[in-house]
Amino acid sequence: MVLRLIRDFAFIAFGILSAGFGLKGFLLPNGFIDGGVTGISLLAQAITNYPLSILIVVINVPFIVLGYFQIGPSFVFKSMLAIIGLAVALALIEYPIITSDKLLVAVFGGFFLGAGIGLSVRGGGVLDGTEVLAVYLGRLTGLTIGDLILIFNVIIFSLGAWLLSIETALYAILTYLAASKTVDFIIEGVEEYIGVTIISEFSEDIRIMILEKMGRGVTIYNGKKGYGKRGENLNGTDIIFSVVTRLELTRMKTEIKKIDPNAFIVMNSVNDLKGGMIKKRHFKEQ
Repeated sequence: MVLRLIRDFAFIAFGILSAGFGLKGFLLPNGFIDGGVTGISLLAQAITNYPLSILIVVINVPFIVLGYFQIGPSFVFKSMLAIIGLAVALALIEYPIITSDKLLVAVFGGFFLGAGIGLSVRGGGVLDGTEVLAVYLGRLTGLTIGDLILIFNVIIFSLGAWLLSIETALYAILTYLAASKTVDFIIEGVEEYIGVTIISEFSEDIRIMILEKMGRGVTIYNGKKGYGKRGENLNGTDIIFSVVTRLELTRMKTEIKKIDPNAFIVMNSVNDLKGGMIKKRHFKEQ
């Protein structure tokens, strides 16, 4: 548990440093914007001249509050730590300005910003709250999270074109593409669904935990343990299958280990799905 927390906080710390470098070393000095809450904050900073460090925290607050009800307090704590840490880094750390070449700014600014977001997600939090809103709306509307994030960013880029310039908006799209591809590379997509198969002697306790604490549906398979050379000791066992988002995966593994540290867990990426409890959480965290 302690090692896992240290690992999570290390991911978040490196994510803060990387995102801060992408912003102050590339995007901010050249008047660039990005998508998501970061893009909204950059757009607001360009218009109002308010400090970006304050805007990032303020604009993220509603999304993080939503995350409390959708994912849980541990996620909120880590996300607030990441967001406040980024605000402090932007206010106090003097990053070097790397280049003024617009193409390099868009590509590498997006790369380092995306790396920061991806590392923070690996640590169990987010630097950009739009993913949380997309998860929530995806369960209500049936749209994919990727589609919803794209819609948010089209709105942001349109505002950028109107309030700043079309050229700024076009470079912002390039920055967003670089950032999103980097995020995908690091965490294989925050919008990805994960199919989790669990084999444990405490399958009933795990089933109840997934239903009541995770707010997810489960499917129970009847199976047999496969050890034994000639069929001896092939005892029957219940095999649990459930689907969660990547943001919820760390919490699920933690809860399973509390019940059965020796549980056998298999995780697979799910390309698409429809129906079931994956769309909308029916239980809140206890």
